This record gives sequence, structure tokens and C-alpha cells, in this order.
Amino acid sequence: MTKNNPQNAIKLFQGQQIRAVWDEDNEKWWFSVVDIVAALTDSADPKQYVKKMRARDPELNSRWGTICTPTEMKAADGKIYKTQAMDTEGILRLIQSIPSKKAEPLKQWLAQVGREAIDEMQDPEKAIDRAIANYRRLGYSESWINQHIKSIEVRKALTDEWDRSGVKRGAEYAKLTDLMYETWAGLTAKEYKRHKGLKKENLRDNMTNTELVLNMLAEVTATDISEEENPIGFDESAGVAKRGAGAAKVAADYIEQQTGKTPISSKNAKTNPRRLKS
Repeated sequence: MTKNNPQNAIKLFQGQQIRAVWDEDNEKWWFSVVDIVAALTDSADPKQYVKKMRARDPELNSRWGTICTPTEMKAADGKIYKTQAMDTEGILRLIQSIPSKKAEPLKQWLAQVGREAIDEMQDPEKAIDRAIANYRRLGYSESWINQHIKSIEVRKALTDEWDRSGVKRGAEYAKLTDLMYETWAGLTAKEYKRHKGLKKENLRDNMTNTELVLNMLAEVTATDISEEENPIGFDESAGVAKRGAGAAKVAADYIEQQTGKTPISSKNAKTNPRRLKS
């Protein structure tokens, strides 16, 4: 089964984020179970809720291995992990075990997401349009949205190179990403999030325009070097990643020299109203 969705799509249901991955072979979405449960129940611990739900519903528990599939999805820390996921049919069965006023709206939402997937297969630009609309609803500025959409394209080009080089998705992707952040920003992804006061939030969604540009410079330079040198495996790709990020480090140092302050900001989406200004 080929689940091809470089962004590990975030779908919004009544303002709550639900991770989803598109299954090209079977032409359907797989949704994160814990995200669905969190949206339906407002539970402080969706994973524990799932365990208790399975215990009180033997029929659902007996079918769990059939309707639930471990699927690679991006977690709040930006790393890729195997996550329990269900397709639309599985989610509809899950809903039966959750007493919630949101059940019917969620069913309608699932149908809408399915229709959108068909539309986007016929016209990929619609996927970008919907992503832009979601960021606008969240209050991001037009300049930030444009930079972010471009950064997704740049990141995809780099991960395509990592795939070609034989870098393993998950742990090795995370190590290369950390290496690049450390090189140009002086912080690992975890340290960078702490610097911005983030917990579960996505780091890139909380970067300023300048930080997004610096990160894109690191990634596009690494991609260009990789395309020229064709590294093989993690170690060679790590060398390329560090050299690519070095270009962003030079730019970051120059910005600090000219402005008198570091471009590595502690601001985030909540504390940076200028970036969120429409």
C-alpha cells in the first residue's frame, strides 16, 4: 500500500487538528485514531480513552486488528511514528462506541473530506487552495502563508533526495533534520520548540518569515548539493545536509551582524500578532 502524502496532511474538524494520510493504491484517507477520539470526546488522554473503550466494547476490540492499521504520521515533535489509523469505514464503526454530540457532524465531515480527495486527484491545486484557506482561518498573514506553502515544496524536494539516497524514514529523517537545525540555528528541533515555548505544536507553523526563509535556504541548498553529488546512505547524506545548512548559518550570522539581534526568534503563533495579522 502506498501512502503518499508528504505533508502528513492536517485536516480541521471544528477547529481541531486531525492527522491523515492518503492511500494512493486504494484511493482513501487513513485518519489518526487518537486525533479522532480527542475531537469527539475532548479527553485529556485520548490513548487511555481508546484502551477503556476497547475494554467495554468486545466486538470492536475483536475487530481492532482488522480495521486499525499502524500508519506513519508526523507527531507533535515533528518526527514520524507509527500511529493507529483507520479509514472512513473504520472511523464510522469507532463512532458507534463513543457517546458524543459531535458524532453526526463528524460523519458529515468524513464525507466532505472524501469528496475533497476526489477533487484534488483531478486538480491538485485544490489541495494547496484548501491549505491556504485553513491557515487564513487560523489567522496567519498572507506573506507567512506564501512562505509556508513554498517551504512545503522545498521540504518535499529534499526528502525525495533522502529517499533516493536510501535514508530511512523516521529516525534517520529526524536525525538529519536535527542536524540541519543545529547547524544553522544552534538548536535541535526539541530545543528549538522549547525556545519558542511550544509543546505539541508544529515547529514550522510557529516560525517567523525570516526563520522560514533561513530553513528553506538550508533545505534547498542541501537538495542542490545532493542532486549534484548523489550521496548514498545516511552518513553521506548527513554530510550534505550539514553543508546545505551551512549556507543558512552564514545568512543568519549576517542578519544578526546587520540588525544586532539573532533571527532565531522565541516568538510563536500565539505571541507574534504581527505575523498573524491578516
